[in-house]
Amino acid sequence: MKIYTGRGDEGMTDLRDMSRVSKTSPRIEAYGTVDEANALLGTARPTGYDDVDETLESVQNHLHIVQADFANPDPDEDDPVITESHVVEIEDAIDDAEAELDPLTSFILPGGSEAGATLHHARAVVRRAERRAVELAADEPVNAEAIRYLNRLSDALFVFGRLVNARDGIPEESPSY
Repeated sequence: MKIYTGRGDEGMTDLRDMSRVSKTSPRIEAYGTVDEANALLGTARPTGYDDVDETLESVQNHLHIVQADFANPDPDEDDPVITESHVVEIEDAIDDAEAELDPLTSFILPGGSEAGATLHHARAVVRRAERRAVELAADEPVNAEAIRYLNRLSDALFVFGRLVNARDGIPEESPSY
């Protein structure tokens, strides 16, 4: 299989159903931003913590499902889609990580170790992906569970960034106003 087809040379691309849309369409922006977040998570792994890395690997696979979900305006019964179980899985991961952390008492500055800072960066990109997905949903049918997943994932990445930094012994910094 060749990686290039030439079909996108004029600024158009194929959706999963083979319909053609502009590369600037809200649908492409939504799943393209999810792809960016997924690539960024690939730079965060390995974090040095097997439990976090296993969760991030699962998240990266989920993000491929989100991309497939957004790339398919009319999914069939057997097409990959994000479900409530994916959302519950990420919520459970948040709860597990938070159990190890001191409660937040103020806002914190994103940063820390290389992995921690990358997870904070990925959180910001996932928030952008969520905004793109909400924009898409304003005009076209979108799986609401995929949007919920992105919302929870940004929370999870914030918590994972805190967790990695805490395990690395890096103190959190609060903004000075």
